[in-house]
Amino acid sequence: MQTGPKIAEVAALVGDPARANMLGALMDGRALTASELAYAAHVTPQTASAHLGKLVDGGILALARQGRHRYFRLASPLVGRMLEGIMAVAQAGPARYHPHWRGGEDLRFARLCYDHLAGELAVRIADVLAEREQIVLGEDGGEVTPAGRALLDGLGIDVAGLTRQRRVFCRPCLDWSMRRPHIAGAVGAAMLERFLVLGWLRRSRDSRVLAVTPVGHRHLQEAFGIAPVPAGGPEPG
Repeated sequence: MQTGPKIAEVAALVGDPARANMLGALMDGRALTASELAYAAHVTPQTASAHLGKLVDGGILALARQGRHRYFRLASPLVGRMLEGIMAVAQAGPARYHPHWRGGEDLRFARLCYDHLAGELAVRIADVLAEREQIVLGEDGGEVTPAGRALLDGLGIDVAGLTRQRRVFCRPCLDWSMRRPHIAGAVGAAMLERFLVLGWLRRSRDSRVLAVTPVGHRHLQEAFGIAPVPAGGPEPG
């Protein structure tokens, strides 16, 4: 089986700067209109439409229609995982190729990574769970131990139900800003969803940034034994 041409085709689709900006804007898991994606890519609506058509035809994006509006989202979690990997490789490349960090410290600290929590906060949570032997992360997968299941069940996360999902149960995801793993897969997605439902985290309207609420500061510290503020940052008032 010849994979080279297929790899080259996918690489060409995501490698265009305008399309890369569009895909980055969709990494928070939401669906956006063509106009919103044109703004994110700094291109005209006509140019954006041509780019979006190529991404849909290439299986990178999925299109949904609602009334007169068309909404675009990443076609699958596999696409999100691919983009995460590209970001990690780009950030960890040779020094002369390192992209300048433009995300700001809020984005570095806590953000959406398609369907799970990423950034410094996510890496610190993964570290704590690993140190407590509540989660064991390997190269390509992860395991929730009985102690970890008790913790997650106590937070209202149905671990048994997650094992029945048709997706990877738990896996490490290399955080492209921290260059260390955070937790992805069904477990990572369920943790993020629960943190949002409990009001511990709050989504930003126009970016992937996640803000820790005052309630979140208290409960994240109780659950994971960490002060959920950036390293060297001020304690919440």
